[in-house]
Amino acid sequence: MTRKLSRRAFAAGAVATASFRFAPAIAQSAPFRIGLLTVKTGPLAQGGIQMEQGIASFLKEKANTLAGRRIEFISADTGGNPAGAKTKAQELIERDKVNVILGPLAAFELLAITDYVREKETPLISLAAAEDVTQRKANPYIIRPSATSAQCCHAIADYAVKELKYRRAATISEDFAFGYKQMAGFQRVFEDGGGKVVKKLWPPLVTPDYTPYIAQIHNVDCVFNGFAGSNPVKFMRAYADLGLQGKIPLLGGWTAMDDALLRSFGDEAIGVVSAHWYSADFDSPSNRRFVAALDRDYKVLPGGYAAGMYIAGQCVEAAIAKLAARSDDRSAFAEALHQISLTDTPRGPVKFDHLGNVVGDVFIRKCERKGGQLVNTVIKRYPNVSQFWTYDEKEFLSNPVYARDYPPARYLEP
Repeated sequence: MTRKLSRRAFAAGAVATASFRFAPAIAQSAPFRIGLLTVKTGPLAQGGIQMEQGIASFLKEKANTLAGRRIEFISADTGGNPAGAKTKAQELIERDKVNVILGPLAAFELLAITDYVREKETPLISLAAAEDVTQRKANPYIIRPSATSAQCCHAIADYAVKELKYRRAATISEDFAFGYKQMAGFQRVFEDGGGKVVKKLWPPLVTPDYTPYIAQIHNVDCVFNGFAGSNPVKFMRAYADLGLQGKIPLLGGWTAMDDALLRSFGDEAIGVVSAHWYSADFDSPSNRRFVAALDRDYKVLPGGYAAGMYIAGQCVEAAIAKLAARSDDRSAFAEALHQISLTDTPRGPVKFDHLGNVVGDVFIRKCERKGGQLVNTVIKRYPNVSQFWTYDEKEFLSNPVYARDYPPARYLEP
């Protein structure tokens, strides 16, 4: 399914109703080139396709013109691996001469290209959640309008220990960087609040059967999962099949209960509490337009992957408007991105800290069936959540980056 969009035409995804053609660039100004690094193959493809739908929707809404500049868009499939991400980033920068890159999806992809985009002085608006890119090794060419891996996990851990009064938890997520950082953030806040993480499970990214892992879960108040792509569907069905649904409450990170997955779930999702920086039922003008457009053009309910790229488009538009004739200066463009503050996005108001990471609201949701449809009903909203949660920034950064074994697990049991 890999393809490169032409310099004069753009078709998002495989939905004909959402396709449209670029008009020629106006004579007095060359088109502004946006490159997308996404994933269209493998277990992460579901999110990658939604990323393309999100930016496609924004560009269509804007008639392919942002702040007076015509847009030329190129989409590249990384294959969901570090080598593919590096190769496609090189093509976008060196061959296609893009002004800005959106993406990639996975933390391990972002880690593979962060030094390269810095070397090439190319602005990048990333959905990927690799912590240190906006922390100890902050890259001045990168901003993140979604969240770090742990940003939403801090919030749900706080909710679980303080409001749900859970004291013993098990965690489970894929055995890769995004999973490590999610579970580490949850563990830190949960244990700082008086809870204990007594079991940590790490299935491979491609796991055909979660039964052997689920069978190890017992004597806990809750299970926090951070699965991504299509894996949440497989995991939750296995969880219900083994009889744990209704017995041990299930919590989820933003990818585990993303709104775009709801049509793939059955009753196994009912009751799951999750944390997300985006909610499809959030009532803002831009989100109403966005949800309607994704339903009209793709017949899907948008989630974070699509919303993140729609917001990335808003950031590009704001930076072009700020710089005007200087928007082709990539260093100036990167600096302008860091200074953006948006009042109306599909996730609500956003701004960026001095390291390039978003400060915005996090929603706690509970999955329910209403009118025959599964919905994530917002039950609490944490405002202006920082990547450092409530911790002191200097103290936070003096510690190692979140990892598989950091913070150390003090309460693990057989």
